[in-house]
Amino acid sequence: MTKILIRGAKVLGGEPQDVLIDGETIAEVGTGLSAEGAEVVEADGRVLLPGLVDLHTHLREPGREDSETVLTGTRAAASGGYTAVFAMANTFPVADTAGVVEQVYRLGREHGYCDVQPIGAVTVGLEGKKLAELGAMHESAAGVTVFSDDGKCVDDAVIMRRALEYVKAFGGVVAQHAQEPRLTEGAQMNEGVVSAELGLGGWPAVAEESIIARDVLLAEHVGSRVHICHLSTAGSVEIVRWAKSRGIDVTAEVTPHHLLLTDELVRSYNPVYKVNPPLRTERDVLALREALADGTIDIVATDHAPHPHEDKDCEWAAAAMGMVGLETALSVVQRTMVETGLLDWAGVADRMSLKPAAIGGAQGHGRPVSAGEPANLTLVDTAYRGEVDPAGFASRSRNTPYEGRELPGRVTHTWLRGRATLVDGKLA
Repeated sequence: MTKILIRGAKVLGGEPQDVLIDGETIAEVGTGLSAEGAEVVEADGRVLLPGLVDLHTHLREPGREDSETVLTGTRAAASGGYTAVFAMANTFPVADTAGVVEQVYRLGREHGYCDVQPIGAVTVGLEGKKLAELGAMHESAAGVTVFSDDGKCVDDAVIMRRALEYVKAFGGVVAQHAQEPRLTEGAQMNEGVVSAELGLGGWPAVAEESIIARDVLLAEHVGSRVHICHLSTAGSVEIVRWAKSRGIDVTAEVTPHHLLLTDELVRSYNPVYKVNPPLRTERDVLALREALADGTIDIVATDHAPHPHEDKDCEWAAAAMGMVGLETALSVVQRTMVETGLLDWAGVADRMSLKPAAIGGAQGHGRPVSAGEPANLTLVDTAYRGEVDPAGFASRSRNTPYEGRELPGRVTHTWLRGRATLVDGKLA
């Protein structure tokens, strides 16, 4: 059993303390700790957080291993400070059966850089016509509790109602990609001033907001849980805020890129900025930040969406939608939320570890940094400043919108149940 003594770390951004890891567990937290034979990590005032949890990751395996694999995706996760990720179902074949989710789950266990919890599809083949094997996926070795057709909206109200009723039986949750398909046919970017000037098909805010409004009312009607993926508009914030005030069991996530980037960047016609839902306006960005700060939006989720070079190095209309995000998420949150005074580091831990673990039921994750808890931890050099260089990414793909942009903070160490997966910024 390995002992590790982390000396002088600011736990959740507080006063420096020592943290002793013994095997898979935090043995002690205090000052002036010592342990014979322990490996010592001098934190020098860096911030120690519980291991991050991402409720929205695309690992692409099986079927699109040219974009990402479970191995490369979990290595990227460890590099970004994550100890658990939830893998979306839009693989090839789709993760709509017990067999496919068990395959993804076992690949995660085999590679070991972080825990991988598969998300099951809501409908067969993501086609929106027939419920997938929700119960069988829940009863499988993967123990699926989160279901989503992400990438596509469950736009049929009857199917959505049935899914909400079904998962209620075992405490599951349906995570909705809120996009009314008829309102977004041919959409290339946010509908607004910039889309009009560029002549690109618009993705209107109401296409997101109308689905969220419908689904929170459905969740209230059947007494079930609904989670809103990658919420992106000021109007969506108001709907979720109203639903929560009414006592509806709804949670919501925001991506790092929607906290920082706006549709003005599309003027470059660089497909790296093409994403679904699209980058919105400055007004939306500020509303999302405020909502994350006040708890209307519960969590930050990356929507890590890797694509091979040829799917992004092309004309805008032909380019795939999506951005990689696991390795830059914490830096973007530091830039947009911590350095603006909207969240402290305890708030970051809540939005990026505790709450996503609770929503998804990730056992042993999102726990306090205290004695007796699993040693799932990440150490962050918050004083670091540097330009993002995708050449150094652990992900198989490089489609980041932050290339060359200076961002603060750098994860130096990650521990998964006491075992180092990242040491001094390098994968173990």
